[in-house]
Amino acid sequence: MEHIRKNNVERFAGFGELYDRSRPSAPEEVVRILETYLQETPRRVADVGCGTGLSTFLWLDRAQQIVGIEPGAGMRGIAEAKWEAAGRPGQLEFREGYSDALDLEDGWADVVTCSQSFHWMNPQPSLAEFARVLRPGGVFAAYDCDWPPVLNADIEAAYAEFAALADRRAAELAPEEQQAHKWPKEDHLRQIRESGLFRYTREVLFHNREVCDAERYTNIALSQGGMQSAIKRGAEDVAAQAEAFGRAVDTFFAGKERDVLFSYRMRLGVK
Repeated sequence: MEHIRKNNVERFAGFGELYDRSRPSAPEEVVRILETYLQETPRRVADVGCGTGLSTFLWLDRAQQIVGIEPGAGMRGIAEAKWEAAGRPGQLEFREGYSDALDLEDGWADVVTCSQSFHWMNPQPSLAEFARVLRPGGVFAAYDCDWPPVLNADIEAAYAEFAALADRRAAELAPEEQQAHKWPKEDHLRQIRESGLFRYTREVLFHNREVCDAERYTNIALSQGGMQSAIKRGAEDVAAQAEAFGRAVDTFFAGKERDVLFSYRMRLGVK
């Protein structure tokens, strides 16, 4: 499994800035949902697979200690640069680490989160580690956007076609020993339940709107790992499709900003 872990990290190397400026930040609803199940404001939060910190800074004015854990140096470096720009807040830190080997004490965390990241982790060893780190009554939550974001039927169909082509070409062009592995998001709740580590589990659906212009909406698509992997490996058809998709998005937005709906699925377990 070591080579899969390495390949999954490498899949997101080299485009951290694009990812950070394009992807949605974690919405406030995440905090409200998790505080509902925790029945209080968390003191300690671990955000695992935190990338550039889009889901970590959410807790800055709430929790007393926040640790963002990210194995990718490029992504983590952007998170640390944002931490520096924020005045080095003492309650927040970013660490290198993997989901199945967290450098945290038993029972340390009130909340453990995985935002857009749990599908890149070997689920059962990771869940065992999350349960170890959580205190009794603590909450684990994996939450993800549905892709594409809600905007327009034709644009969304083009997005889905583009993503499918990129994933197919990325798999075709990568040698077997360099293949990344994604665990199905639709299995997250089953994995949490079957771990036997949580006394209550469920899925929660919620939504959030953000303002996008054409460039950002196009870059949201380009920030997905399959597209970057295919383009980096020289897939000319994917690069051409990216240009065509960008033109279609430009035409639709017509120089204006639009509200875009992001739909989220949170799978959670209460220890």
